[in-house]
Formats: sequence, C-alpha cells, structure tokens
Amino acid sequence: MKKDFWRKVALAVVPPLGAFLIRLLYLSCKKIYKIPDNLPKEPFIVAFWHGELLMQPFLYKKIRGSHPIAVMISEHFDGELIARTIAHFGFASIRGSSKKGGAKVLIQALRMMQQGYDIAITPDGPRGPRHSVAPGIVVLAQKYNAYIVPFTYSASRYWQLRSWDRFIVPKPFSTLTFTIGEPFSVDGLELEAARSMVEERLKKLSRNK
Repeated sequence: MKKDFWRKVALAVVPPLGAFLIRLLYLSCKKIYKIPDNLPKEPFIVAFWHGELLMQPFLYKKIRGSHPIAVMISEHFDGELIARTIAHFGFASIRGSSKKGGAKVLIQALRMMQQGYDIAITPDGPRGPRHSVAPGIVVLAQKYNAYIVPFTYSASRYWQLRSWDRFIVPKPFSTLTFTIGEPFSVDGLELEAARSMVEERLKKLSRNK
C-alpha cells in the first residue's frame, strides 16, 4: 500500500518538476550544435545511448521543430516516469522493448512511422549492457527502409551516475555540445552486420563529439 501511494505521488510530481528543471538546466548552459546538411526529410530513426538521454529533446527540436516523434521506452516504473516527463516536451512514447513484447512494440513503431512519426530508440536500453545494440532498431530500420540518425551530446562539466548506463547530468552553466552523425542505412545487411554498424557509428560519434 505504501509503495503504491509513493509511486502515485512520484508519477504526479516528478514528470512536471523534472521537465521544468531540465529546461532550466538547458537554458543555463552555452550550446554548440554540430549538424550535417543531409538529414532525411522522410521519417527516420533517432539513435542514442541510454546514458545520454537527458538533453536529447532539445537536439531533436533544433532540427525537426514540432515534427511528431515517438520514443521507445520500457514498461518499468522508471520508464513510466520518463514517458510522462518527455510528454511535457510534446513527445509520444511506445512502451516496451525488443526483449519484452518485442514484436508488438515494433509493429506499433512501424505503424507510427507510416503515419509520419520519427522514432527514437536507445539501442542499449532499457537495462543494457551499456553501449550494446539490441536487434529492435535494425528490424525497424529494415522493415521501413528508414535511415538511422545517430545523436550524441557532451557537457564540459557534468555528474555521472553509477547506474549501469553511466547516466550523464550536465552541471549548470556548462557548455553543451550537441552532435548529429551522418544518416546511414542498414538495408540489405545481415542482422549481426547491421548491429555492428549501428554500434560502430554510435561509438565513433561519441569518441569524436
């Protein structure tokens, strides 16, 4: 009973407060954007590591404005908190992962892309291992023949949590460098080759940010 009560309190309080604090943190920071000129106009898949989730809404809105996007988020309680928080930025969510109810989740994502939505995926989410690539992103990209666009960001000063994803929280008044990699396709590749490509592109972008 107590657990359910405090969960309800958290779901009511944390998302709006979290969204407010994230916006406040972003506004306090200096921003640098590195964006290629050849981003797709058609729906694409945004890929970034789970530990770099916090500031990604601002990078997406920088390039796509109010374009509809749905973020693939786990069904765990912390996933519910994330889903309700990103809703304050105008983002929809698809609940589940490639490991749990994978087919249902991918079908929903495919239908949303057909409706014009971009889809955001953390390939190493929701539980890792860190910087690994689950097959869902490859399956979706090949089914829709969609480009994958890697996102990353860094902060000149930050806290890094001891969680499995080593989650990054920028410090106020730091410099945020947002970087988008070149769009790429995994069409025609075998699953393992495609997964390796996604992992390599994301890791390379993180190294060069």
